[in-house]
Amino acid sequence: MTKKTFPLNQAQLEEVIKKYPTPFHIYDEKAIRENLRRLFKAFSWAPSFREYFAVKAAPNPALLKIMKEEGAGADCSSIAELELSHMANIGGEKIMLTSNDTPADEFQRAIELGAIINLDDISHIDYLEKNAGFPEVLSFRYNPGACIAGNDIIGRPEEAKYGLMHDQLLQAYKIAKDRGVKRFGLHCMVISNELHSDAFINTARLMFNTAVEIYKETGIKLEFVNLGGGIGIPYHPEDNAVDLEYVGEGIHKVYKEIIEPAGLGGLAIAMESGRAITGPYGWLVSTVLHEKKTYKDYIGLDSCMANLMRPALYGAYHHITVVGKEDAICDHVYDITGSLCENNDKFAIDRWLPEISIGDRIIIHDAGAHGHAMGFNYNGKLRSAELLLKEDGTVELIRRAETLDDYFATLNFPGCRYQMKK
Repeated sequence: MTKKTFPLNQAQLEEVIKKYPTPFHIYDEKAIRENLRRLFKAFSWAPSFREYFAVKAAPNPALLKIMKEEGAGADCSSIAELELSHMANIGGEKIMLTSNDTPADEFQRAIELGAIINLDDISHIDYLEKNAGFPEVLSFRYNPGACIAGNDIIGRPEEAKYGLMHDQLLQAYKIAKDRGVKRFGLHCMVISNELHSDAFINTARLMFNTAVEIYKETGIKLEFVNLGGGIGIPYHPEDNAVDLEYVGEGIHKVYKEIIEPAGLGGLAIAMESGRAITGPYGWLVSTVLHEKKTYKDYIGLDSCMANLMRPALYGAYHHITVVGKEDAICDHVYDITGSLCENNDKFAIDRWLPEISIGDRIIIHDAGAHGHAMGFNYNGKLRSAELLLKEDGTVELIRRAETLDDYFATLNFPGCRYQMKK
């Protein structure tokens, strides 16, 4: 069981709302730092452990600065994410560009920043060489196909658009080596939001065996194996969190079994966790605007799926608490909704909650990854603010809420210069 908590009491939250109206996302700096330290400790046995924080999970330089200060790098998949990492003073081989169908300017910027480039296809070798040249360290993303199971979010590996097949992988290393690349890594990501700890150990076994095969077939001693991310978080209170210590020790055993006897004992271990780092330590805070009683009871919030689309996109569960009623009996059944012109704009369906009144504050838990990051402007909805609860208890605005000026700023149409009323 996982107890769902919020780091501010009701009075503290109301003080924050006086300055920053709802809706907003807020992150807990202290909890994020402690969580990241736990991950590093679980892999302290490794000759070198690298965490490339998945920028897509929470693309804000204030959060990336925390990652840098704790020793993590950045896993990027676009030029914007490269620039965000650069803003946070993350650079060089602390950045890993893992993208697919990548345009030339993204490869070029990665080269300028000294990043590791992780190629998604064998054909990208020629494209990279022609348009940007080779980086100091080149990696390839492996798609093992039916050799390993995926999961519901990322799908079966053989149906995924990502990565090189086994024979392509070996050929790619030979081609790159022949063209002068001297330093290499290996990457694989086949699961997402996985709660079964043994799944990560199984992935490590597959990857370590592949690293040994690459060495035997090509003579290349890989510098690192990136096991990907995919560590899930307990969205449901009845879920158990992944046991990082168990995973770390399990991978250590496999490392000693496979890597060390092959003479590859200096191989570094890398991961690219995102959700697992910030997910449980971010919340979407909203206010109840309306209650509607028709065939069901609906509670309408001042946020919508433009602020958190996981429930609509995946049917995902996010725990909800009503501020001040955390210990009240959950004796009412509600659909919790937003204002988009889409019937799937719902944070919860048939959810048992305490009786809710207009004006109540609603906390949507586990929104610290793939929450604000997946926001959009459909129906002209404006993206909300992001706040950081600092270790000293103060609250910092790390992204202001969008305005109509922002929304209309890219239009090129006579007479469409909207000015906000002062």
